[in-house]
Amino acid sequence: MKVFQISSELNVGSVGKISEQIGESILKEGWQSFIAYGREGSTTTSKAIKIGNKLGVYFHVLMTRLTDKHGHFSFNATNKLIDCIDAIRPDIIHLHHLHGYFINIEVLFKYLQHVKIPVVWTFHDCWSFTGHCAYYDQIGCAKWKDHCRQCPQIQSYPKSLLLDRSESNFTEKKNLFTSVPNLTIVPVSYWLADETKKSFFKECQIRVIQNGIDIDKFSYRENEVRPKFNIGNKFMILGVASPWDIRKGLKYFIELYDKLSSDYQIVLIGLSARQISELPTGIIGLEKTNSIEELANFYSSSDVFVNPTLEEALGLTNIESLSCGTPVITFNSGGSPETIDRETGIVVEKGDIEGLKSAIEEIKEHGKEYYFNNCRKRAELHFKKQDRFSEYIALYKELLNLSENE
Repeated sequence: MKVFQISSELNVGSVGKISEQIGESILKEGWQSFIAYGREGSTTTSKAIKIGNKLGVYFHVLMTRLTDKHGHFSFNATNKLIDCIDAIRPDIIHLHHLHGYFINIEVLFKYLQHVKIPVVWTFHDCWSFTGHCAYYDQIGCAKWKDHCRQCPQIQSYPKSLLLDRSESNFTEKKNLFTSVPNLTIVPVSYWLADETKKSFFKECQIRVIQNGIDIDKFSYRENEVRPKFNIGNKFMILGVASPWDIRKGLKYFIELYDKLSSDYQIVLIGLSARQISELPTGIIGLEKTNSIEELANFYSSSDVFVNPTLEEALGLTNIESLSCGTPVITFNSGGSPETIDRETGIVVEKGDIEGLKSAIEEIKEHGKEYYFNNCRKRAELHFKKQDRFSEYIALYKELLNLSENE
């Protein structure tokens, strides 16, 4: 059996790592795994196929800025991808992010309409059913439920400088994406599934499969983070994101810094050099790391992980923190609250800085040890990658009418 995944990234970033881990599950089943990717890639156990090149990406970015027709360029790259799919003849085609300036959705979906191959599409955000944006929760826009028009986020990713084509984009997406007869949508959270069911995908087959992580790599470990950064016995508050854009809530950490005493230490990972230079001197800011070991060290050293996200499909960083035994505080945003319960963290209403401060103080009062075992158990029970991604194998078999013994 052959499974062909199409992803924006390969084994880097959250979506790239998820596609890689699904590929590992495919290989474990004794099948063949192929991953085509459009942007950044790293080493893989699957057979990797690069879609297009940097010049094509830059041209796609430029034309998106000028026309607001994101996903309507990269003709040659997409046609070559289709030639590759035809040569491999996969049994399943599995889509991930199709935004990111690397693929032509019209060319791809006109092909998928007619090729008699089951298609699985994992939704990691909301881009697939809006006329422009990947998220709308922050501004409370609900136009996508009916028909996008006059987009209030036209200057947001995927940014357009001149035109607003959200109305026609919405129509084109609806017509293209619902034209595939054998399509199964897989949102990564129950929140995202509920949103999808309100969209033009409501008649499609929809099945939730939450993301998983490598709980062996993300596990508590002794390390030198505290002495290295002179944190000592301070109550360490960790934040991790990349990039730290508006929706990730960087401003709330800066507001927290002004409200907390010197007994607390905020550490933020994934910042740009400019963001680091603009931080208050008492906040430790670090650039992005692709090292799982380094991230696990920071999670292990922290007393609490804070995720003041304004828009989130699920929240892998929450899960990584839990797996290292560290409780989580998150805003009540998107699928992020699904990752924790009262024994592993606290959910705070979006934008409530006083509520965030109170939650941190509550965690401090109980102490990390109070939450440690429950955090690890929750990661083991609900977010172990072998368990979560084996659900894709079961879905593939169901779509291909295979028995468990085949």
